[in-house]
Amino acid sequence: MRRMTLKDLAPGKEARVAKVNRKGAVGRRLVEMGLGPGCMVKVERYAPLGDPIEIKLQGTHISLRKIEAEMVEVEQEG
Repeated sequence: MRRMTLKDLAPGKEARVAKVNRKGAVGRRLVEMGLGPGCMVKVERYAPLGDPIEIKLQGTHISLRKIEAEMVEVEQEG
């Protein structure tokens, strides 16, 4: 398994959340949205200038800023 941050995951790729580096209210909000260890996420697309990132999480589309996506460590198989 390859470990990286959610920000580094290419569009169209899926990965499993390994860890959320909680830093104050932002980290808490990410966990409350469902970005917890073990869940699957898919990067749908990046905005034209690269920020924000649209992800699909449990059937819901969520937009994250790059700084927020850096807080989420993911594991990609292969």
